[in-house]
Amino acid sequence: MAQFDPKNHALVGVGGLLSVRADDEITRKLSMLIEGECEGLGPIQAAHKFGFSKQRYFQLRAAFAELGAQALQSQKRGPKTHYRRTAEVVRQVIRHRFLDSEASAEVIAQKLSQNVF
Repeated sequence: MAQFDPKNHALVGVGGLLSVRADDEITRKLSMLIEGECEGLGPIQAAHKFGFSKQRYFQLRAAFAELGAQALQSQKRGPKTHYRRTAEVVRQVIRHRFLDSEASAEVIAQKLSQNVF
């Protein structure tokens, strides 16, 4: 069976090799799972070979089992919404900026603190 060569970024098998783009994280993670589960390398050694922790290996394996290869794509980190600003506050900031384009952030903040929503 094929194995992933991280130095050359290629899948290597008995019949030759298949180059993989260096930024193709899905193929790299899938190769890790294949080597860990199907090639007998084992989860801990496969994770170490590919630079992942044992915990991350099992997270990726569970995600792959549930959602397939697309689950191996890294997601954007951090908050997904403005958790400190409500939509009403954003509207009020835009309103104050529209009414007085010369107003500084401090002035707008003061006006917002004077208004009760």
